[in-house]
Amino acid sequence: MKLIVPMAGRGTRLRPHTHVTPKPLLPVAGRTMVERIVETFAEVLPRALDEAVFILGPDFGQEVRDQLTAISAQFGITAHFAVQSPALGTAHAVVQAGDHLDGECVVVFADTLFYMDAVPDLDADAVIWVKHVDDPRRFGVVVKDGERITDFVEKPSEPISNEAIIGIYYIRDGASLRREIDYLIDHNVTGVGEEYQLTDALDRMLKAGQTFKTAAVSEWLDCGTIPAIKETSKVILDKEATAEKDGTVENCTVIEPVFIGPEAVVKNSVVGPYAAIHGGAQVTGSVVQNTIVFGEATVEASALDESLVGHHAQVKAFGGTLNIGDHATVGVDD
Repeated sequence: MKLIVPMAGRGTRLRPHTHVTPKPLLPVAGRTMVERIVETFAEVLPRALDEAVFILGPDFGQEVRDQLTAISAQFGITAHFAVQSPALGTAHAVVQAGDHLDGECVVVFADTLFYMDAVPDLDADAVIWVKHVDDPRRFGVVVKDGERITDFVEKPSEPISNEAIIGIYYIRDGASLRREIDYLIDHNVTGVGEEYQLTDALDRMLKAGQTFKTAAVSEWLDCGTIPAIKETSKVILDKEATAEKDGTVENCTVIEPVFIGPEAVVKNSVVGPYAAIHGGAQVTGSVVQNTIVFGEATVEASALDESLVGHHAQVKAFGGTLNIGDHATVGVDD
């Protein structure tokens, strides 16, 4: 079985943290988004994944490919790569997988994280993962007759369904999906934003008589904006943080939940609640709460709340809320 992961977007709503690092490679409580996605499906699918295809942007370098290759290898998966340029929609992204879009495939857009409580039942031509939402007007939803999907509706004005489509799809025959996307492109059939939309290709498969069913997630966590990634970090810390810390903690008050990554050093400080101090970061003489400090950053003599501190950034003698990107400095003498 193949995992197809479109991740060509630059994550502009997460800048400045995505100027250098693609959004799916930002860490959330110690592990990158894409690592969490690969791990989830390596564990929950009823049949093993053996290949992954990552759809990248044209400016993603070899370092990104090396990271994704290493992540895949952890789970016995062979990584392949394709490039989407220009970005012409979700269907256009998926079809860049080319000949790899064949046989059993799971397509996962690397915009969100999720938790599943049960192994999904893949006894249909396609399975669409959904999450029950109170207000479906902001989402694309599925319409069902019993267990079978009968229609897709984008942002319904009437309460026709509360099952929101979350960007995860199982396709029994990837080649059939590829044919429908090729049809959209060949006939210039575009949807929202005048782009080629994956739901339009799926709708063609549905109307052709293929059987579509749903699978559910217990948590659906947005990582697409600064407020969202902070909130998602808190949810994951609540679920996963333990009293055991990988880094060095000396003369500190730790208010759980807190994540302290490998080779991080925290001294003479108060950390938490909801502090994520990633690998190699240093926090000294500071109070850090509701804050993400990315790898190799330094925080000294500061009090941070609801903040993000980029990789290799330096913060000194600052109090309040802060959002700075990689290698930035605040309060540090040149």
